[in-house]
Amino acid sequence: MKINGACHCGAITYEAEVDPEMSRICHCSDCQTMSGAPYRAIVIAKEEDFKILTGTPKIYVKTAESGNKRDQGFCGDCGTALFATSHGGDAPKIYGLRLGAIKQRDQIRPTGQIWTASAQPWVNDLHDIPGFEKQS
Repeated sequence: MKINGACHCGAITYEAEVDPEMSRICHCSDCQTMSGAPYRAIVIAKEEDFKILTGTPKIYVKTAESGNKRDQGFCGDCGTALFATSHGGDAPKIYGLRLGAIKQRDQIRPTGQIWTASAQPWVNDLHDIPGFEKQS
């Protein structure tokens, strides 16, 4: 599936080819903190299938509990999270593209969840919480 995305302010744009079946929700505490949300949703893109069209993402190198380092790409102007990928090394990179920055996000339904032990206890009960189409 061909997708395109951008940060909130439009300074960084990209395109990619992804397999929608390779979409996940991550409940780890790092994703919760870095996204400011109870989880983060991503879809995978291979390095050769991901191209930044405009702008240059700022990179924050996050070190996991395991000691693995991950590059976190985001817009230095508006702060929109765009992707994560491996830090350094010679192996081809795999990008975890943040669903929220993808224009076609309504067409990509996550097919799995990871780090569910860290999930907020209420996250699967959203249908029980009253909803409003707009903020009044």
